[in-house]
Parts: sequence; structure tokens; C-alpha cells
Amino acid sequence: MLRLALSTLRFRKAGFTATFVALLVGTAIVMACGGLMQTGISPRVPPQRLAEAPVVVAGDQHYDLPPTNPGTEDEDHESATLPERVRLDASLGAKIAAVPGVAKVIPDVSIPATLPADPDVKLVRGTALGHDWATAELAPYSLTDGRAPQRSGEVVLDQATAAATGVAPGGSVQIAVRGGVRSFQVAGIAVASGKMASDAVFFSHEDALALTPATGQVDAFGVLPAAGTDPAALSTQIANAVRDQHAVALTGVARGTAEFAQASDGGEILVILAAVFGGLAVQVALFVVASTLGLSVQQRRREVALLRAVGATPKQVSRMITAESMVIGVLATVLAAFPGELLGNWLFDRLSGFGVFEPVLAYHQDWIPTAAGILVGLLSAWGAGFVAARYAGRTRPVEAMQELVSPKRWLTSFRLWWGIGSLIGGVALAYLTITVMDGPLAASTAGPAVTLVAAAVALFAPGITRLMVAVLRVPVRAVSGLSGYLAMANARVRWLPMSGAVVPVMLATTLAVFMLYFQTTQVESAKQKYASNLSADAVVTSSTGDVGTGLLDKVRSLPGVGTASAYVTSKGYNEKPSDSSQDEDGLALTGVTGDAVAKTRAAEVATGSLDALQGNTIALPVDNANRLHVKVGDEIGLRLGDGAQVRLRVVATLRSAPSFATALMPAGTLAPHTTDGIASQVLVTAAAGTSVSQLMSTLDGLAQASPGVQVANRDTLTAKFVQEQEANAWVNYLVVGMILLYAAISVVNTLVLSTAHRRREFGLQRLAGSSRGQVLGVMAVEGMVVAIIGVVLGTAVSLAMLVPFSQAVSDSWLPYGPLWIYAVVVLLAVVVSMVATLFPTWLAVRGKTSIAMLSPE
Repeated sequence: MLRLALSTLRFRKAGFTATFVALLVGTAIVMACGGLMQTGISPRVPPQRLAEAPVVVAGDQHYDLPPTNPGTEDEDHESATLPERVRLDASLGAKIAAVPGVAKVIPDVSIPATLPADPDVKLVRGTALGHDWATAELAPYSLTDGRAPQRSGEVVLDQATAAATGVAPGGSVQIAVRGGVRSFQVAGIAVASGKMASDAVFFSHEDALALTPATGQVDAFGVLPAAGTDPAALSTQIANAVRDQHAVALTGVARGTAEFAQASDGGEILVILAAVFGGLAVQVALFVVASTLGLSVQQRRREVALLRAVGATPKQVSRMITAESMVIGVLATVLAAFPGELLGNWLFDRLSGFGVFEPVLAYHQDWIPTAAGILVGLLSAWGAGFVAARYAGRTRPVEAMQELVSPKRWLTSFRLWWGIGSLIGGVALAYLTITVMDGPLAASTAGPAVTLVAAAVALFAPGITRLMVAVLRVPVRAVSGLSGYLAMANARVRWLPMSGAVVPVMLATTLAVFMLYFQTTQVESAKQKYASNLSADAVVTSSTGDVGTGLLDKVRSLPGVGTASAYVTSKGYNEKPSDSSQDEDGLALTGVTGDAVAKTRAAEVATGSLDALQGNTIALPVDNANRLHVKVGDEIGLRLGDGAQVRLRVVATLRSAPSFATALMPAGTLAPHTTDGIASQVLVTAAAGTSVSQLMSTLDGLAQASPGVQVANRDTLTAKFVQEQEANAWVNYLVVGMILLYAAISVVNTLVLSTAHRRREFGLQRLAGSSRGQVLGVMAVEGMVVAIIGVVLGTAVSLAMLVPFSQAVSDSWLPYGPLWIYAVVVLLAVVVSMVATLFPTWLAVRGKTSIAMLSPE
């Protein structure tokens, strides 16, 4: 049977090539998504500044969430990564040094420090953190010019930073640090060995102690073992010695998490992206392969009928077609391994460039994603081949010969029940989207729902195409004359193969319209909710870190300022009482100034008062308070972002949209438990009788008199928020664009295969007196009909889920987005359909008519 399959493939090059391309591209996309998922599941963060220390001791960023359903058989434990840096007590260094085999312990502290590259305070990339020169050997850095900083006011810059600022040893540089923008003398220039980030600023030990954000605490300890000591064994000993201090000893690639505590969060994002788009890629691959292979087998009904007439059993025919598909599948999936890895690397670099995760993550893809992609490709080939072969093998010879003229049967039990099941599933998810889901959660049901509805339409495509051809017959003939008459006559007879060309056009249109308007609707909804949640007229920030120490008082003392509130964000986790619905995202926390928050944030108070937001207090969203069964006056136990446990008294409950639900705390209570240790912004509102322009003028005067202070108005804040949302949307555009390109390839494949098969038909038209131009005119109308039906169906399917999604996220039935997006999608669908139809037609009719008559059907 394998020999027969190979021999038939030799004479079916068009069908072989179409199916091969579909499987190759689909498998490569699945492999790429698998590589992204593997990188996310086991994130690797190579050490940079601590690369020379074989063992690194850092705070334990791992947090075990309170169990759900405690004390029952369903008790479940989940974990999370603490969002703020967990620092260690500096005295722990002595305990580590006492472990046998430790030669030296070097404490490392990151110091907020930024270098203005020009008078407009444009910051040099990568210089947001400074360090003590004593930690330079952990990289290691070595001096190439000048000397080490020996006293206060001296710094060492790396080569890249020195070149960007144009400073040489002996010169001076302005650095924004805690306390203001100060002038430092450049004592030397250093360069790092090894492959790592080069930007760095090193202070003298005296300045490092004075500028540290948390006195008496360090970010990590670099441990240098004594000669002959095994780092792995030493790490185990150190881990045992510091276990009671909530510290961990790291070796190998895990040391990078001590520098980039939140880098592993990028792994979770990668897993989600890879799962969503990998699943979408698998579904599209199944559509494309099934459509292409099904059309190829459908064009061989006469061949199958003849085989059955000479004695071939249905099982033999089925085995032959399945064997053909598996031969193509093996070749395509194995050859996809190399482009699959390249595509995964390319996608990873693009996602990193969009800022989805920190660029310190390293991409890695081994045999597991490759094997998974090959398995998915082979299963797709086998499944598509099995279904097509089952139908072909069961067809009686006489019926098959009759169907060449006028196909009658298409609604098999498989199509009927799977189509109804897919439609019911899509409707159920649409109902859940409207009635249950809210905000970002709506995407989790809307995405799968649109693929289910598309699957149902694809399964019923032959009947829908036949109906649409009947509807379009009169208007098409009215506007296209004789060409339209002949084209619609062909369509009335060839509605079954035409449906195979309609499906990929429908699928591409569905994905394009849904995903593009899905993003524009989501961004607009987030913008409206952000703007309604922000009552401040302006925001003040400081690159010197003085927000928490004096900037708030300065702003409040300015004329025309009505209220001013500090602003800082973080996350926490409910512990007592615990929240059974709490996940690794925890509870969003916002630190504010209690007596001003009502004027700077649109926080609707349900019970209690925000005026009491002082000290260890908290204002909870109503939904959270209800789940915890607490009310105003009760106390709760909260684990803050740096791992600290606090008891907080509930002073108010707040009504807010679920997507913007956040608990409010005093900024002075929350800020010390963040990585920066200070509030990041001051929100300002104008006093009565003061216009926003007058307020901005006053604040600009403060900024000019205070180096490092920056001011932005409400519109600037909203624009910045939208820009961040659109940056995230570009991630989806990238991956969806890749899948749409794949769908477009399937459109071309299917239409080329369908058109090239009709060379004998074109030859008969030529013998009957038609010119090449007339044949091309007829096919142009047919191609346009295919595009119209595909676009109409794709639009209907996408709207079937865009409408409930829009209602769920924005309380409007109409999705948001410019109409030109839809116009471009329709234009591309028409252009691709027309080119894929007319080009093979032109190739088919340019030869001699007698030769075309000898072509196989």
C-alpha cells in the first residue's frame, strides 16, 4: 500500500505540494509556540553582574498561597512570585562567611541612580541602578582608565555610559540620586568581562551606604568559595544555614533571579501567550490541512470510482489515501524542525522588544517542543486523511461517477453532529461572555467561542455555499454580463468544490476581523475606565527619589493646588482571613494620602470613610470584603509584596469596576515595602477658581527649580496609559498576523489547487470558441464570488463574538475601531482570492488547447 501511495503522489504534484506547504508551515508555528512555552515553564535568567560568584544568596521570592478548601480532600496549594524585592539583613553576611568553604562574602545593594544624557534629562539606557565599587569583582569589572572611587563624590562609569555622556576620568557628571541631582567626579572607567549588560555606575563605599534605599539591608550576597570547594555542596550548606532567614542559595543559571527578581514572571506570560496562540495555531492547522487534503481527495472521485470498479475494497482505498497523507505528513513535519526553531527565536526577540518580559530571559528549545510539533502535524495529517479517505472509500462506484457531474451528498453524520456540537459550544461561551465574564476575563471565553463558531460554519460550508450561490446568482449576472452568467452556471454545478475554497477565506476573514477589533475594543474600554478612574489634573514625578521625603509637601504648599496625594502601587495576598478565589495575581494595592485620595482618584465609597486612611489601615473593594466576610472596623492579615506580614484595619469599602479593582492603603505604610522604598508619583488637583493651565504653569515652575522633577497633565497620563495598552496589543497583532499569514497561504493553496485542476474544462471552453480573455473573465467572477461568500461568512462569525465581547468589556453592543480596518481586511481577502484564482488560470490557458484536453481531472 505504501508503494501504491508513493506512485500516486508522483502524478498528484499539485495536491501534494499544497498539503505539504500547509503541514510544513502549521507544524513550524506549533513548534515555535512550543519553544515559547518551554522557555516560560522553565525560565532561564543567566547572571550578569553576579556572574563571577558561583553561589549567590538572596531573599526567597517564592510565596505559597493559603490553601483553598483547607482540611478537605480538595485542598489545593498554589504559589506565586512576590512582586517586590525581598531584601536580607546585612548581618546575615557574617553567618554565611562562617560556613566552612566560604572564602569571601560580598553584599550587593542596588542604588537608584540615573544619568541625564543632555539638559533635557533624557536618561541613558540601563543606568537606573548604581552599586558599591566593592561589588565590581562579582561581574567582574576591571579598570581600563583612572582609579577606583576612594571618597565621597567619586564614581566609576563603564565604557558605554562614559561614551554616552562624553566624560573622561577627572571630569564631572550629574547623577540623580536620593537627595537630589548631585555632581560626581569620574574617578575611572571600567569594562566588564564576559557576556553581560555593560551599563553600570559604581559609587564609593561611603556614598553607597548613604544612598542605599533600605538601611541595614542588602539585595543579595555574592559568595566566593575557597580553593577546591565544590559550589554545589557549598550551596547546600549555606542553604541549611540561612533557611530560617527566608533566604535561598542559588547556583548556575538560577543566580540570575537574584539580580532580576521579577524576570521569572515573564515566564508565566510566555506560557499564557504560547498556550493561547499555540492552541489557535493548532485549530487553524487542522482547518487548513483538512480543507486542502479534502479538496485534493474530492478531485480524485473518478480515480477512486475506477479503483472501486476494478475490485478495490473501501478499506484498501481508505488505506491508500491515509498512507498518502502520512507520507506527506512525515516529510513536512520533519523538515519543519529547523524553521520552527528559527521562528521561535524570532518571536521571542519580538516579544522581548515589545517589553512583554525582561530581556534578560534566555530562549531555549530542545527536543520536546519539536517532538510535540511533529506529533501535532502527524495527527493533523492522519485525521484529515482518515476523514477524507473514509468518505471516498465508502462511495459506490456508480454514485462517484454521477457526482462528477452533479454532487448530491455532503451532509454526513460526522459533519452534522460535530457542526451542531461546535455551534452549541460557541453559543454557550457567548452567553457566558455576556452574563458572567467581565473585563479582561471576557477574552478567555470569546477567543475559543469564535473558533467553535468558525468550525461549525466550516462543517456546514457546502450547504451554506450552495445557498449563497443561489442568492448571488441574479445580482452577479446583472452586473457582469455573459462572464457572470457562465460563472454562476459553473458555481451552480461546482458548489461542493467551491465550498472548499470558501472555508479558508472565511477563516482568514474571521481571525482578522475578530482579533483586530478585539484589540481596539479592549484598548478603548481600558482607556475609558482609566480616564473615569483618574480625577487628578496633573502628576508630578521625580527621578531623584524625593517623592516620599519632601516633594509632596512642596507641591501642597504651591498656590493653586487644591489637593495632592502620594501614589505608589504594589500587590498583596490575603492571609487572615484567606481568599479562596485568590490566585498568583493577588490583591492590587495602591498607596495614597488619605485626606486627598477622594479628590485625586474616583473611588466610590460604599461604607466607611477614606479620611480614616492613616497608619495600618486599608480600604477594600466591595467584592473582596464580601468574599472575606469582613466589614468596616474588622482587621485582616495581609502579606505585602516584599513578604512582610501586616495587620490592617478596614476603614472603608469601595465600589469599582472589576478590571480596576484595587485596595487603598496609606502611601507611608505601603511604600517602604516596595522595591524602590518610596512613592513614585504625586497626584495633584487644582484648587477652586484655578484652571488646569494655571496649575500646570505653577507646577512647571517647581520642575524648573527642582532638577529631576517632571510634570504631566491628565491628557498626557491617559495617552501614556493608552500607549502602554497598545504596546501590549502589538504582541497579539504579531502572533495573529503570523497565523493570518498561514491562513492566507491556505487560501492560495486551496484556490490554486482548485483552479489548476480545471485545465481540461478550460480546454473545452477554448474549443467551443472562448478566448483566453473570456476564460479569465469567467474565472475572475468565480473568484470574486468565492471572496464575497468567504468575507460575508467571516464577518458574520466574527460579529457573533465581537458583539458579546464588546458588551462584556464596555457595556456597548458595538465593537470599537476604525472602519478602515475592515475595509483593508476585505480588500486583502479579495486581492488574495483573485490572484490565487487568475494566476493558475492564466498558466492553464496559455498553452495549446489540444494539450489541455489531455490533462487529467
